[in-house]
Amino acid sequence: MNVLFDLDGTLTDPGDGFVACVSYALGKLDCRRYADHEIRCHVGPPLEETLARLLDDHTTIARAVAFYRERYGSVGYLENRVYPEIETALQLLRARGARMFVATSKPTVYAERILGHFGLSKYFDAVYGSELDGTRAGKTDLVAHLLRNESIEDAVMVGDRAQDIAAARACGLHPIGVLWGYGSREELSAAGAAALCASPSDLPSLVA
Repeated sequence: MNVLFDLDGTLTDPGDGFVACVSYALGKLDCRRYADHEIRCHVGPPLEETLARLLDDHTTIARAVAFYRERYGSVGYLENRVYPEIETALQLLRARGARMFVATSKPTVYAERILGHFGLSKYFDAVYGSELDGTRAGKTDLVAHLLRNESIEDAVMVGDRAQDIAAARACGLHPIGVLWGYGSREELSAAGAAALCASPSDLPSLVA
């Protein structure tokens, strides 16, 4: 049994750090200010896509990414929390022999730092993220790369946003949408989730 997990909104809630770092970047560029809830709803997609929606001047996206990472790399990644019952679900899946991988649009260097900080690294066979230059930030490309690299033909993909579900379907995987993250029931269903999971405690049975 192979299980691919999204990170943000699935294993951990990065909302506070994400909002603070986006606000910091926009402030550095003297851009329009947004309310926290207007930023928080963008957790999940690649950072460049979010900034393209928030910035009027798209020529400043690269600078905004640099400012975001300036804060994120020092403190933003710590403004995060593991969802309740996630670790228990991972323990149960590991005990049942599941091979587990993280597939996140976040740069690998940050994903590994987060998983290490919260003691979750031990549950995963490997962590796949994007490169700092944006390579494989798209979820479908990332998942396809993971499957090739690990010689996996059949797997479950667990995620909280439409991008996770779409990537799973594009790669022939079984997509499970989780309802404790940032994607709504409507978003996940419209994207084609094969099942919806209301609580991490339900994950082991759904994956099986």
